[in-house]
Amino acid sequence: MSSPSRTWLDLAHQLPLPYVIAMGDQLIRMPRPRLEGRTEPYANKEGLRLLIRQHPNMKGVEKARLALEDMRVGADSFPETFLRLAMVDARLPEPELQLRLDPDDPWSPSADLGYRRFRIAVQYDGAPHLTREQQTKDNRRDEAFTGAGWSYFKVNADDLAEGFAGLIVRIKRAKLRSV
Repeated sequence: MSSPSRTWLDLAHQLPLPYVIAMGDQLIRMPRPRLEGRTEPYANKEGLRLLIRQHPNMKGVEKARLALEDMRVGADSFPETFLRLAMVDARLPEPELQLRLDPDDPWSPSADLGYRRFRIAVQYDGAPHLTREQQTKDNRRDEAFTGAGWSYFKVNADDLAEGFAGLIVRIKRAKLRSV
């Protein structure tokens, strides 16, 4: 039996770097207790650093070390990580994850990522967003951001398939308009 952290390290040599980063993001993200039945992440970056130090000659350890530098708490899915990485690769600033419309209100609607400074929010809608109940919640969130004057982008698997290229162009345009 292997731990989630050790499985991440074991797979590092076989997977492309973005997947190692995305797996790592899932290990360190804060769980949603009502949905997952747990309150703590599977790992933290310090523990993963220690694991890497304990296995200096293991295949993939260098890739795991590189991944650790790009891992962030806040991505709730692989596509969210891939979106963040695409934005950074396109020379956009590092986005804030789980961006709350009102950062002082824990009940405020939040988008997956974005830029408070430029009033840009991005939401990745995967399969869990297809239920009627979730769509109702999503519509309220979407209206809150657009009603507050934010540039708001909703993306899905089609955008992921194109590497978020079209979205990146739209975000860069919105960023220029906000300056």
